[in-house]
Amino acid sequence: MAGSRAYSPYHRYPDRKGGLPRGSAGWRPTAAPRRPRLPARTPAAHALLELIALSSAQFDAPDEGEILRLAMDHVVAAGPYSAEAGYLKVGGDLVPSPWNGRTHAVTVGRRVRELAGQDGNVTVAGRPWGRALGLRGPGVLHGYLVVTSRSRPTKAERSLLSMLVRHTAAALSLAFAHRRQGEDALELRRLREERTALQRKLISVTAELGYERALHALMADVAASGGGEEAVTRALHGLTGLPALVEDRFGRLRSWTGPGRPVPYPEPDPVRQKDMLRAVAKEAGPVRIRDRLLTLVRPHGEILGVLALVDTRDEADEHTVLALGHAATSLALELTHLRNLAEVELRLHRELADDLLAGTDGPSAYARSEAVGHDLHGSHYIVVVQWSNRTADDAFAQTVGRAAVAVGMRSLLTHRTDHVVLITGDRPHARALYEALARENGTRSGTIGVSAPCDSVDDIPHHYQEAQRALDVRRHSRERYGTSFFDELGLYRILGPGSGRRELETFVQEWLGQLIDYDSRHHATMVETLSRYFDCGGNYDETADSLTIHRSTLRYRLQRIREISGHDLANVEDRLNLQVATRVWKIVLGGPGHG
Repeated sequence: MAGSRAYSPYHRYPDRKGGLPRGSAGWRPTAAPRRPRLPARTPAAHALLELIALSSAQFDAPDEGEILRLAMDHVVAAGPYSAEAGYLKVGGDLVPSPWNGRTHAVTVGRRVRELAGQDGNVTVAGRPWGRALGLRGPGVLHGYLVVTSRSRPTKAERSLLSMLVRHTAAALSLAFAHRRQGEDALELRRLREERTALQRKLISVTAELGYERALHALMADVAASGGGEEAVTRALHGLTGLPALVEDRFGRLRSWTGPGRPVPYPEPDPVRQKDMLRAVAKEAGPVRIRDRLLTLVRPHGEILGVLALVDTRDEADEHTVLALGHAATSLALELTHLRNLAEVELRLHRELADDLLAGTDGPSAYARSEAVGHDLHGSHYIVVVQWSNRTADDAFAQTVGRAAVAVGMRSLLTHRTDHVVLITGDRPHARALYEALARENGTRSGTIGVSAPCDSVDDIPHHYQEAQRALDVRRHSRERYGTSFFDELGLYRILGPGSGRRELETFVQEWLGQLIDYDSRHHATMVETLSRYFDCGGNYDETADSLTIHRSTLRYRLQRIREISGHDLANVEDRLNLQVATRVWKIVLGGPGHG
């Protein structure tokens, strides 16, 4: 019914979860009229009469909770019994009675759920005999009555207990039937004692079954069409008339059908989203949060998304809830299929990325990359990512992959023990990937290292080392969080473990390449002049004497060196890198004549 609340068998007793257990200090019986408590020990005939009187009281009880309470209070009439706990089945779950004892609540509750609808023994400390007895109606389980005894019951006492259980189950069946009748339309409730009421109810049930069959057929068509989230939201909007939407588990909109879509869609708060998912996951069915009726899409227990209806006027009825549940089931199948495809694609990408980082032959790599839809031709960059609050596992790798897609990076992805690796065809923006990951992870405490451009598949392992060097340099710098590029490290490119002749040559070429080319073309000695200048500590007179040139000639050469190289000798960073480059050029690479 529109605006109705979720059913609870204990709605007359608001302390169902936190109420005092029966018999504890401060406990008070309900105000409803009830028969006085029966004595614990009676002859068999007297006990039988009392059970008959109890049965009459149960059939007159106003609801299922009161029926169960009467059975728990008067189980002593059947023998040396104590009622440890009672449960009513609501919405597929066994809801404990507020009169259950607290001492064994967890153990008994777990055991009852393990029985899965069957009767079974229950172990309670200090009680040699215990039994969980199903309260069954025609083809349905209404709940459980958990009974213990100070001694093993006799055959007669067991027979009396069985009678109490059957009468309680019959009273529950009637109460459930009355409750269902009470949920029907007002004219059906007024005429429930007459034949017309039964006929109208049959019509109502037939219509509901027809609606359910139509709903099944529609959702089956949606699943068969392969239309994904949009097909589900279109069908759900058509059935309910309410705007329908799908969000991923992070709160980002995937599909919306119906009016009123916010533009732009609100950016989710990670903390609030986790709290909301946790709250909805605790409930058995759809949950209302403000103006939305939500249900989780979670096949096999894993949350893949959220399906919701926007119900600003509180119009949702049982048909709406039924449609939402069926739509969630259909969507779960679709998302599971898409998830499986994504996992296969991710595995193929990861295997290729692992082989590229370890070193593999070019023709095989190009063929495999084409098969997974990634173009390995052209320049590539190796990107390594670490985040302080994330372990480098599959979940973090997927987070990095989403962020890379969000900023437009075409990538192969894998992960190592402490970092995630991207092989991307685009040079990452200095801040875009970092900012996207900071939003995903809720913290800015992350570091990204980027290699120099790689033009050959064979060079990928070497450039992977460059990316790691860039990340390490950043992590040990004053500003440890952010993005560092290997080709912007300057002197740090040749410092630290793993530096080889290739890094030295690249470093010298970057800082002295223009001067070396100039000397080669013009048979000049610009690099030697710069080297001698540094060797003399920047002293003009000593440098000019060592080169056997005039001081003005030296000044002219130094000016030309600035113009040709594009580096400023007055800049501390440029001066340091140039000095180191001249030392490497002269001592390691052989000085004049080195190309």
